[in-house]
Amino acid sequence: MIDLYTAATPNGYKITVALEEMALPYNLIPLNLMEGEQKRPEFLKLCPNGRIPAIVDHDNDDFAVFESGAILIYLAEKSGQFMPSDPKARSRVLQWLMFQMGGIGPMMGQANVFYRYFPQTIQPAIDRYQHECRRLFEVLDTHLADHEYLVDEYSIADMANWAWVRTHEWSGVSIDGLDHLKRWVDTLYLRPACAKGITLPPRQDANTVKRAGSSMITR
Repeated sequence: MIDLYTAATPNGYKITVALEEMALPYNLIPLNLMEGEQKRPEFLKLCPNGRIPAIVDHDNDDFAVFESGAILIYLAEKSGQFMPSDPKARSRVLQWLMFQMGGIGPMMGQANVFYRYFPQTIQPAIDRYQHECRRLFEVLDTHLADHEYLVDEYSIADMANWAWVRTHEWSGVSIDGLDHLKRWVDTLYLRPACAKGITLPPRQDANTVKRAGSSMITR
């Protein structure tokens, strides 16, 4: 059994989608980010960074894993699913996973902060992050013109990128004209595990999320 410590954020949804796709048994443990539960000593023992998600694998000597990308790789290797064994194909999956971890996630997270939460309107910052998000979306769109999924087959790279890209409107970024990206986003919505994974745990109401600030949406 796996304990999943999480919240209703894109990084959290990456893991609920993966666990649902892999049909691994897990125990969902929601953390209240507004109350700072992710900073409590008991959680910091699992995740020194004090951010969700984190897992504890009770089938593997209570092994703890933090950072959503690392968790996805761990779960793929544990389950033998959604990660190719061929070295080149595996590398491609990891490349697109790192694209999300180093690009899509951080840039959309900053766009969310300045567009949604920052007390002052700093238009150059909003423009900078929204424009970079759009550029990254265009990279995905160009790649997906010749690929059904990010690599040859559906993988953890798709799960990771989709959990963020699907929230583009919250970041104030349009995907108009990016028809290949739209097709990919819609295709993943049709997967039952994706549709279910983005409901776990349920989101708090919009006013609560706004009061909680940027940590609610970025992590």
